[in-house]
Amino acid sequence: MTSESLFEPTLYNIKGIAILDNDGNRILAKYYDRNVLSTVKEQKTFEKNLFNKTHRANDEIIMLDGLTCVYRSNVDLFFYVMGSSFENELILMTVLQCLFESLSQILRKNVEKRVLMDNLDIVMLVLDEICDNGIILEADSASLVQKVALRTDDIPLGEQTVAQVFQSAKDQIKWSLLK
Repeated sequence: MTSESLFEPTLYNIKGIAILDNDGNRILAKYYDRNVLSTVKEQKTFEKNLFNKTHRANDEIIMLDGLTCVYRSNVDLFFYVMGSSFENELILMTVLQCLFESLSQILRKNVEKRVLMDNLDIVMLVLDEICDNGIILEADSASLVQKVALRTDDIPLGEQTVAQVFQSAKDQIKWSLLK
């Protein structure tokens, strides 16, 4: 591999996406490049180091261990999108913005740890809709929210989680009482 081929554009824009809590502990993380941070131990060490460098900073971007990391915090959560050192920061920021705005709409502007944990299945679905193996599939939060809403409505009863079944039952009871 020549040095020129390292800087050629690829579809593989994202190296990883992570959501950490106020203490720097992982809530959800997905890494797409097997050559970068390949073990869980390396990932958690990187996340701890990343959190320590960013939790008091007001910046939006940092270079760490050869990765360009864009981040955003909200209440008790930290959102990170990571790319290679020569990746376009605007693309990474677009993915971060899409992630945050989508979750904000889905969670009704209540983006905090407790609510995120209660809806972790939907959050994982959002991550899967945004990016597949490092390739950005969606960067528009409105269409992403629409896709996720369609996917959660169409799940057969046998494949729904217990939380989804209870929520559906509560909604049906609420609407029957309001009639």
